[in-house]
Amino acid sequence: MSRYAMLLAPSANRVYADQASRMSQAELAAFAPVLSSAPEEIGITVIGGVEYLTFTAELSPRDVAHVSNLSSAYALFELVGEDLLRPHTLTPLARYDSDLITIPKYAGKTNEQFTKLVLNLTLLASASAGKMLDGHLTVLDPLCGRGTTLNQALMYGYDALGVEIDGKDVEAYKLFLQTWLKRKRLKHTADLVPMRRQGRRAARRLEVTMAASKDDHKAGAVQKVTVLHADTTQLDGLIRGNVADVLVADLPYGVAHGSYDDAGGISRRPLDLLERAVPEWLPLLRPGGAIGLSWNTKVARRELAEDILIAAGLEIVEHENLSHRVDQGIERDVVVARKRG
Repeated sequence: MSRYAMLLAPSANRVYADQASRMSQAELAAFAPVLSSAPEEIGITVIGGVEYLTFTAELSPRDVAHVSNLSSAYALFELVGEDLLRPHTLTPLARYDSDLITIPKYAGKTNEQFTKLVLNLTLLASASAGKMLDGHLTVLDPLCGRGTTLNQALMYGYDALGVEIDGKDVEAYKLFLQTWLKRKRLKHTADLVPMRRQGRRAARRLEVTMAASKDDHKAGAVQKVTVLHADTTQLDGLIRGNVADVLVADLPYGVAHGSYDDAGGISRRPLDLLERAVPEWLPLLRPGGAIGLSWNTKVARRELAEDILIAAGLEIVEHENLSHRVDQGIERDVVVARKRG
């Protein structure tokens, strides 16, 4: 068995950076199902005054390709003796330039590294884990806001499907993505069209088709982004079933995040939304698909969120503690659950 040391990427969010090493240990452990051997002796080691994520494993080239996608991965070394580092080239899934993720700035935006971490945990817990590197998967974010999770799915080469109740957010995402694609001179189409249900206008649908290169476009190797301007608790008839391999969402909380209750007012209670939305979400998820959710534990206890998912027939997937402080009023956690079948 070889010993490895991974240098973790700095984070733009100082509070998140202070906790990234602990969270990276939990994330690395979750990669075990797709690696030749499960990482052992995972921990943090200071080498030359710098913290590294260290672990013992036998990594094949494909294994290295997998761990290259760790949300905080920056550089990977094999430890030779006590003080020598032999570099290994990281090959993360990065179909587009990183500014697809980093350019958008807006109030309430989830940290990009954390978004990637939740997507990784959810994908690795699903029946599609083995397709992470080479499968054409579909990621659903039923509370997509301005598309951070959707953009991360695109970076991985997947299709993206989102639902957002705020029309301004949908229009802002359309404007950003179109502008970005034009600036990168990438072949694409983008249309915002009305949708009808039982003869009545029920939603608007943003449809984007894009390709990473002209050759990909000619070969038909395109990706699709679909965003519905609709209520995530009323999706019947708007999206066909069994369409998504994984579902990832950041539940509304605090001032910048809120959901509409049945009376049309703003609610800060994420579990109220979750209880109403899960029955709408589950038919969209393929058998063996997984759900990954983050939320503020200061306004909703973890066991209550798990109870809602278990009552819906989902199986909770255990992982190391990922609870972490965002700011004075927000303590965020992650729960992952798998659909049976």
